[in-house]
Amino acid sequence: MKLICAPMATLSHEAFRCILEYFGGCDEYYTEMINAGSLLTRGPFEKYYLLSGPVPQKIVWQLTGKKTEQLAAAAAVVAEQGGAGVDLNMGCSAPEIYRSGAGIAWMCKPVAETRAMVASVRNSLDRAAGSDASALRLSVKLRLGDENFTEKSFFDFCDMLVDEGVTRLTLHPRTRKEKYRSPPRWEYVRKLSEHFAGKNISVILNGNVTDSVSAAAALSVCPNVDGIMIGRAAVKKPWIFAEIREETGLKSDSGNTISAGPDGIRNNIFIVRNGNGEKQIDLLQIALSYINFVQQYQPEEFWKTRLQRFFMYYCTNFSFAHYAQTQMLNAPDIESSVQRITDYFRKVPEDRYLTASFM
Repeated sequence: MKLICAPMATLSHEAFRCILEYFGGCDEYYTEMINAGSLLTRGPFEKYYLLSGPVPQKIVWQLTGKKTEQLAAAAAVVAEQGGAGVDLNMGCSAPEIYRSGAGIAWMCKPVAETRAMVASVRNSLDRAAGSDASALRLSVKLRLGDENFTEKSFFDFCDMLVDEGVTRLTLHPRTRKEKYRSPPRWEYVRKLSEHFAGKNISVILNGNVTDSVSAAAALSVCPNVDGIMIGRAAVKKPWIFAEIREETGLKSDSGNTISAGPDGIRNNIFIVRNGNGEKQIDLLQIALSYINFVQQYQPEEFWKTRLQRFFMYYCTNFSFAHYAQTQMLNAPDIESSVQRITDYFRKVPEDRYLTASFM
């Protein structure tokens, strides 16, 4: 059973992966959406989307775009970087992405057009591998489709993807217009895993798994899925993968050992023991380390937005979440971010440590 970190714009980058790895990480990390057209321009910031540390072998490159030729060419570029696979984004339903012809728009275009695009990307990956190596896995992250989808149209679409060389499907079981307030239709993930049972096609569940309880609930509906993908909940709780393994008994494909840490430190700097010998998570140390990693692995032009997005979710751990979020969102620079998060825990010291039920 794989536990996978979802692709999240401005979040699924090397700095964030470094934080997760201190808690043992997960089986695979999807990158944030890489715009195929922008990548091919080789602009000054595109190289940062190709950073694959601290565990390059776990990276899945997620591509988005509206043009077949650009997606195929971008697939060849990311294939040069290695990793576990390439993923085509057919699930992003943001209005601007859909209107551009990318994301879930590929589920709404004529099937022949989408088929040709997928085949072109598969061929590009095969050519990039050459004769002496295995091509990267091709996967698709998708939704149920537009509001008028039918069960038949959905499964026909998935069959088409598989016919063209896709070997993993990650389903976020909502339609294009359904937002996060609507419960995900996990039963479609179950049906999808049953549909491809015994055919060497892996099916990954995505949507509303936020802790070990919801993970167990999802698996009770979809017992035969090959993995669970988690996004925003991992930003709030970077230890969520370790917590789920511990509390549900799920075995990780990559083992349950704690990483040495991205900088080679053997001791987990985020776990301390209190006077009673209980393990505790140091929320301040996580925050400061994330700020430091952003400076190391992101261009200065990205620092502010990367910090803002992270702390929007991370601060929900705090007693005065809205106050902390506002402080961090309005921090004008790195120094202010460090000062404000430090000041928060000075004022509310009881928020700094959480008892760890794992590790």
